[in-house]
Amino acid sequence: MKAQWALALLAAVLPSGQGDMDEGTIQGRIANPLLARLPAAVYVEKIPGKEFPPPAEHAVVNQKNLVFDPHVLPVPVGITVDFKNSDTVQHNIFSSRKSTTVFNLGTYAPGLSRSVTFDKPGVVSLLCNVHSEMSAYIVVLETPYFAVTDRSGNFTIPGVPPGAYQLSFWHEALSGEPQPVEVEKGKPIRVEWLKPKRK
Repeated sequence: MKAQWALALLAAVLPSGQGDMDEGTIQGRIANPLLARLPAAVYVEKIPGKEFPPPAEHAVVNQKNLVFDPHVLPVPVGITVDFKNSDTVQHNIFSSRKSTTVFNLGTYAPGLSRSVTFDKPGVVSLLCNVHSEMSAYIVVLETPYFAVTDRSGNFTIPGVPPGAYQLSFWHEALSGEPQPVEVEKGKPIRVEWLKPKRK
């Protein structure tokens, strides 16, 4: 479902009529055992002179079994995120003071949802005043070309137009240098971070 949401979002912000054969795919891996439990967001950095309108469709962060789902959510700048309480208890979602978007949604009951629009790029750290063990991250990006790693650290970013870009990743405990990529029409390109550093 998460992959389907990302593809639908990508289709919403790209010009109509752009075919798959005119696009390329960026694939790769971040090699570290931490990715088995803590995913990373991999993304194409801001493209000079290019802006993307935010999609009308909202993204979703759910709360169930005292866990934020997903733990890491990359989104394009300008999008609205719905914070659903699918738990059986009350939650209070707020962002840390160091986040690029600072908010506090207050405490609300099971079955309810509250929303925030993220209009600044950067990382937003999510917490819950009621349950201190809960945490998650929203990574607000300046392009719609992004993916979340799987448990083996693999990622796939489809639908990238041909061109030269900088590819980066964000992880709560790891860092790595951006890598230049040259995307070609209808072809996959592979990128790997074999020795990401601890933050």
